[in-house]
Amino acid sequence: MAEGTGMSKALAGGIGVLTVSSVCGLVLMTVMYKIQIDKFPPVSPPTPTKPVIPTGLPPTLRLPDYLIPESYKVFLQPYFYSAITNNYTNQSFVFTGNSTVRVKCMKLSKSICLHVHDLNVTTVEVTKSDSNEKLVVSGYKIHQNESNFLEIQLKETMSGHGTYYDIFTKFEGELLNNLAGFYASWYTKNIKAEEVEEEDQESLLKPTDARKVFPCFDEPALKAVFHITVIHRPGTSALSNEIGVKTEIDGEEWIVTTFEKTPVMSTYLLAFTVSDFTYISKSSSTNIHIHARTEAIEAGHADYAIQVTENILKYYQNIFGLKYPLKKIDQIALPDISAGALENWGFISYQESGLLYDKKTASSFDQERVATMIAHALAHQWFGNLVTMRWWNDLWLNEGFATYMSYIGVQDAGWDLRDLIVLREIQTAFQVDSLNSSHPLSLQENYIQTSAEIIDLFDDITYRKVGINTFLISVRLWPHFELKDKDDWLLANVNCTGFFRVNYDEENWNKLRMQLERNHNVIPLINRGQLIDDAFNIARGHRLNVTIALSLTKYLINDTEYIPWESALKNLDHLILMFDRSEVYGPIMKYLRKQITPLYKHFEEYTLNGTIPEKHTEQYNQVNAISVACSSGFPECIEMAKSLFKDYRNGTNDIHPNLRRAIYCSAIASGDEYDWEFAWKEYQRATVTAEKDKLRYALTCTKEIWLLNRYLQYTLDPSKIRKMDLVSTISYIAKNVAGQPLAWDFVRGHWSYITQEYGISLGSLLDAVTKRFSTDVELEEVLEQDEDDQALAARALEQVIERTEANIKWVKENKQIVKEWFMGEL
Repeated sequence: MAEGTGMSKALAGGIGVLTVSSVCGLVLMTVMYKIQIDKFPPVSPPTPTKPVIPTGLPPTLRLPDYLIPESYKVFLQPYFYSAITNNYTNQSFVFTGNSTVRVKCMKLSKSICLHVHDLNVTTVEVTKSDSNEKLVVSGYKIHQNESNFLEIQLKETMSGHGTYYDIFTKFEGELLNNLAGFYASWYTKNIKAEEVEEEDQESLLKPTDARKVFPCFDEPALKAVFHITVIHRPGTSALSNEIGVKTEIDGEEWIVTTFEKTPVMSTYLLAFTVSDFTYISKSSSTNIHIHARTEAIEAGHADYAIQVTENILKYYQNIFGLKYPLKKIDQIALPDISAGALENWGFISYQESGLLYDKKTASSFDQERVATMIAHALAHQWFGNLVTMRWWNDLWLNEGFATYMSYIGVQDAGWDLRDLIVLREIQTAFQVDSLNSSHPLSLQENYIQTSAEIIDLFDDITYRKVGINTFLISVRLWPHFELKDKDDWLLANVNCTGFFRVNYDEENWNKLRMQLERNHNVIPLINRGQLIDDAFNIARGHRLNVTIALSLTKYLINDTEYIPWESALKNLDHLILMFDRSEVYGPIMKYLRKQITPLYKHFEEYTLNGTIPEKHTEQYNQVNAISVACSSGFPECIEMAKSLFKDYRNGTNDIHPNLRRAIYCSAIASGDEYDWEFAWKEYQRATVTAEKDKLRYALTCTKEIWLLNRYLQYTLDPSKIRKMDLVSTISYIAKNVAGQPLAWDFVRGHWSYITQEYGISLGSLLDAVTKRFSTDVELEEVLEQDEDDQALAARALEQVIERTEANIKWVKENKQIVKEWFMGEL
């Protein structure tokens, strides 16, 4: 019989317990599994799919990233003649062209997107670069919306993996005079005592208008090499970023200028002009040319610019440690250009007043402007052109640095302007940055999509903040300062080396005021200006009693320096804007007249002798003294201006160019329509832009409503007021209390027309015509704008609304306080 097995009762019991526990655990797990399955049913694993091949538009307004442009071959042919004769039958304002852009395709695709705007594209061909095999284009469409996309659909699929393709387009466009893209302009030329109108063609492609000239990948990061050819009429010369070679077409009235290939660069830095301009040259390691109207070159108006360019170019190469990378640098003074200057690589465009300097009629301020404009544009040749931001949200990297370098660069041209950075840049940036509707220096890329949003970034924050975040420091006299004497005071941020405002407690503010009144020279010059600016702006922010800010201006009766006076006048100007339509205005003017009289007397001998002080900042303050003394009703000033203007009308203009703007303005403000008409005729007769600008400003000073209304209408006629001067002329009129409501109604009535016809952003214009807004009625008028109109200047409008609301609140809280303070000082 076989041997048997056995276990103890205890072991058998244990195994039984374990078995029951296991079974219970399995049951529980099964129940839980069932619950989870019911809540989250299982999903079948994805089946393998083929890669999605793009066939339509990208999901945003940005170009897709799988097509990378490497080179362009662009041919442009404008058809107009430069000289306008009485017979217009052969004149044409059309240009035609073709472009071949070679792209590297990084993934499979059956669609291509480029930028096109205001062009008629007549032919589209796509070819594989290595085999010349043509891909069948099933269709193409220009999207007439904010994308500006030219969408090309293909029947075949483009290979990825870096395969090269050539995209060929033929197109035609119109040479409009809207100062954008490739546009037409004109000027008057004197030939044998007769006036002849001359036409020229110019380009302005920054920031998003290269697409108005040829189909392209119009984003700053999509850099490429450009081969440009311009076919133009005899008697004209074509210029572009690189050196050009002319050839004539046999048997035809055409000249072909073929330019060397550019460095790798962004589309917005391209430039080309066709004109009959002449030039002067200076040969050095880089060939420098200044181009302008023949009479300006012959009169020597470009001589100063060419010397300044050579000096600053050498200076930048030394401090940057990088040689300027092109063989030449052309600079051209254009009769019509909406920007002060455009930094196109190797071919910089300027307004005439930014490049030409006439010793006889231009002021030292005009000369300074030429130097600083050149310094700014040349700085861009490295910062912006050689090194470029990826997208417009980082525009400040270009503009902030160029603004700063313009103050450094001009030192090598003999201008020491560093102390003025606080006045011109920092204080302005502080003011805009204090608004809730301000923006950070660098926004997220997806926040900036449309052309309008890009243009809105060209503001004071971008240009002037220079990468420093501003903030407010409140300084309180804690016991550990242990001031030794009850009259001791504390001054923070000496010489404004920090980029912030400082608020003190009331006791310290009063001690600083008393020190200014005892001996202002104890406090550094820059701080005297900054104390005033800080106090007024902190008071506007409801953190300081406005009477403390006002009291800081009392000491100025004994100070003749420009920086504190300019700080005070800028801030008092805000008070004038708030109260020049109320009973507070009279006491303000009486106080200003009392304060300015010693300053006017300080410069009176210079003024009466038609001379100016040697120091540059004193020259600025001489103008301040005349402007404020005359506008506040100081009789001696008004009579002086009238007398000098009368001599001018009688054929003798002995007014120094520095003083003409102020004296012309005062004479017209206190004069009649005959004075205005004389100044208007002088404006039309003047050929030097600097003198025209002085007269154009002075014409806005009249108190006659009907003359201001007529002047506003003139701004819509380019034969009277050049298009580039529209914004500044309307802004000047709005500064005049008699003209402000007229200017606001005018802008509202022509809102869309100005934007569409003139191709400009309304931001700066909207800011200018609403500066006085401080009532509920005016706020309602801003809020009533149509949605379509609001979209044209969204950020500017938001800032205007916020500023108006702040003004309403501030005026309600401070009107009586301000009135009583000024009354008490009379």
